[in-house]
Amino acid sequence: MTDDKAGEPVAFDDPVVAARIAKHQEVLRDGGYPYRFDRTDLARDLHERFVDIDPGSETGVDVTVAGRLMNVRDMGRLAFGVLQDVSGRIQLFVSKAVLGDEDFARFLDLDSGDWVGATGEVMATKKGELSVRISSFVLLSKALRPLPDKWHGLKDIEARSRRRYVDLMVNEESRKTALTRAKVISGLRRQFEDRGFIEVETPVLLTQATGATARPFQTHHNALDLDLSLRIATELFLKRLVVGGIERVFEIGRIFRNEGIDATHNPEFTMLEAYQAFADYGDIMVLIEEVVASVAEAAVGTSTITYQGRMLDLTPPFRRVRLVDLVAEIVGEDVSLDTSIDRLRALAGRCGIAADPSWGTGRIIFEIYEAGAESTIWEPTFVTDYPKEVSPLSRLHRDDPRLTERFELVIAGSEYANAFSELNDPFDQRERFEAQAEARAAGDDEAHPIDEDYLLALEYGLPPTGGLGIGVDRLVMLLTDRRHIREVILFPTMRPEQ
Repeated sequence: MTDDKAGEPVAFDDPVVAARIAKHQEVLRDGGYPYRFDRTDLARDLHERFVDIDPGSETGVDVTVAGRLMNVRDMGRLAFGVLQDVSGRIQLFVSKAVLGDEDFARFLDLDSGDWVGATGEVMATKKGELSVRISSFVLLSKALRPLPDKWHGLKDIEARSRRRYVDLMVNEESRKTALTRAKVISGLRRQFEDRGFIEVETPVLLTQATGATARPFQTHHNALDLDLSLRIATELFLKRLVVGGIERVFEIGRIFRNEGIDATHNPEFTMLEAYQAFADYGDIMVLIEEVVASVAEAAVGTSTITYQGRMLDLTPPFRRVRLVDLVAEIVGEDVSLDTSIDRLRALAGRCGIAADPSWGTGRIIFEIYEAGAESTIWEPTFVTDYPKEVSPLSRLHRDDPRLTERFELVIAGSEYANAFSELNDPFDQRERFEAQAEARAAGDDEAHPIDEDYLLALEYGLPPTGGLGIGVDRLVMLLTDRRHIREVILFPTMRPEQ
């Protein structure tokens, strides 16, 4: 817990904390706290049920509420408290005439942050404030440290992330974000289950991290004396299941990549991956735009949202544009895989990119896109047809074998999904793995290793398949209007405090 000084710990010898500890010890001497409590209603439900109540009126309805006491105002023979539960807040109306002198004094002795259960009649004050006029109450748990007033509206993401429990207590927007995240994940699961996809679980500990171009975390299993990696994707295991005959499969799970931390990247994040037999990347585009719009409706009630002060319409269909055409817009001239590599290097230099001598035309075009074009996209856009050189798991484009049938969904300058017509030729896949292995040997520690067991699986036959990955954390950021990934991950990766 923290005090008002932006998250600094409060010492136990602080007089405020010491007084609270003394109260706690007194409760223990008197028999301690309840083991359970029967609550009948949430704050939100009461506000919805009695929305039309007249000021100064009574309902004759008794309820039992429970939550954290946020503050107490002593008005003499009356007192008012604000009780906060998971759904919202309700006012407690406390009358000495109803409770009696002893219990009224006991209520005033409560502190902000205490967990309290209370029973009483639903009524409205003369000012129209919906309240519970309590006839009895019980202290459920003592808050030994005070609530930090200055955390209300706090903008310091690091302090809020380190003390998420405090953040959730005092910042309504943080609680709303956490609950919306749950709705997003539930909505994604429902969308895929309703389309006949089977949810599965695949390994986290691997002898070889495959399925993406990324640097893995390394660990060691003592009993087997075996070096292992944390997974960087679920792709190759899910496609093994399609080979095995589970034709529509998905997984929502934690992914681990040993990469930098910034506003859109955390080393531990949540990804949804799904694979559909007999589909190509065109089918997956339709699937993704339908899912994103439906999840937005389920989580926030609309597919037309505001993000960072600008309107965004998530209603299908989304714009579709080729990657090379976006690069041409950025550099101001026609660009294609037929453009000379010297010219592409010059264009890359103009964009501030030092092209590695090992890069081919496709890699340079891709790097120009990532450096200058992606950030210019606002409305939901499928950027299509990526070069083969940067797409080791995608099927060759049916019209140009130098390209692949791959797309990314880009919204507001960030990638939200990556999808392919899946490569299912084991010989082509081996060639691409070997090319990646050469890049790895040359120093690219994010290049894809050769996965012999996956190649063996392909030899049993992978049907035409479309696959996708959706970044769940980024989708939550979008739907809750958050700029930093730490705001939507309850416990993000952070450097330990000194």
